[in-house]
Amino acid sequence: MTNSFLNDNSGKNAQIKRAILRLCISHDESSISFFSKSLGISVPTITKLIGELIDDGFLLDEGKIGTSGGRRPSIFGLNPSAGYFVGIDIARHHFHIAVTDFKGNMLKYIEDIEFVLESNSQSFREMCRMVKDYVVAAGIPWIKVLSAGVSLSGRVNPEEGYSLTYFVSDDLPLKDLFQRELNIPVSIENDSRALTYGEYMMLGKNANKDMIAINLSWGLGMGMILDGQLYYGKSGFSGEIGHFPLLDNDIMCRCGKVGCLETGASGSALHRMIIEKLKAGRRSSLYNIYKENGDIELSDILKAVQDGDVLAIECIGIIGETLGRGISGIINIFNPGMVIIGGRLIVGKDHLILPIRTAVNRLSMERVSSDTKIRLSTLGRKAIAIGDCFLSRKKLLGI
Repeated sequence: MTNSFLNDNSGKNAQIKRAILRLCISHDESSISFFSKSLGISVPTITKLIGELIDDGFLLDEGKIGTSGGRRPSIFGLNPSAGYFVGIDIARHHFHIAVTDFKGNMLKYIEDIEFVLESNSQSFREMCRMVKDYVVAAGIPWIKVLSAGVSLSGRVNPEEGYSLTYFVSDDLPLKDLFQRELNIPVSIENDSRALTYGEYMMLGKNANKDMIAINLSWGLGMGMILDGQLYYGKSGFSGEIGHFPLLDNDIMCRCGKVGCLETGASGSALHRMIIEKLKAGRRSSLYNIYKENGDIELSDILKAVQDGDVLAIECIGIIGETLGRGISGIINIFNPGMVIIGGRLIVGKDHLILPIRTAVNRLSMERVSSDTKIRLSTLGRKAIAIGDCFLSRKKLLGI
């Protein structure tokens, strides 16, 4: 299969082919006349290029569709097996991999691959080798992978390809290092924006063109879809809800400021809160773990929430109420149609979402928030890696 037109940004026919593929993504199956009218290209030219796309394995002839009269036109759709997209969600001590086909169906998800990423090129090279090995072991030939998307926490500039959290060198953007090692086009993104795009794309026709997604994990991040497009801001660093100076708690944030929302609504805040209450003598199933190890992992706390531990449930409720205050302000500013809560802490379910909704109902303007749906992610931990896959396809096809 040839895919040279995917990497050709100058040829007119290559641009038209990518435009045809983009229309198939947004309109499912479409006819030659639809492509012709939408793109302003003659029917003979469209017919020729569709034939080439079919020959190259990117499109399928889905057969005829019924009409009220006259000849029935053929409809065309994306060939799922035309190629694959790999999403790489990098966390603190592990990473996850998702693989989607050309239509966006998730084929594989490999979670919790243990790896401590360090800010040097050798560490990234080793991770790239592991990614290729895991994808091939999952039955996906690497030669059929068209592109990859990589997400990291912290500040990421997708256009320049740099991460301010993981610095390799002045001369080599992180994106270029990935492309060199994986030998395919690579897009790089902030994890919260990847989560947002994954949720948006998987909603399909039920997606709201103005929506916000919150990434409630060890830290606190946010992504925004405004008028159907990811919003980046001037420098590509939008969505830093975790560092909104909302709280009067005098707690130092990892950014160096005090009073950031993240210091009261995040996994790190939950961890600190639990430790403080255990030291103060509160009873909990977590006490024995703390006594034995001198600390508690976030995973231990989240398991305690699921197991019904009173202290853990109480604290995750406080996290929800505090986050609800921040979301209230966001709703008043952006008036989104939907707010999705994702990230590791959503295992708290009703213990988390109900305090969020209560705070929003109490603090936001009713006329603004009445049309906003607030719900937990249905993709869970897969959302970021799936978003990476869709973002890599978006970049490759110029969506």
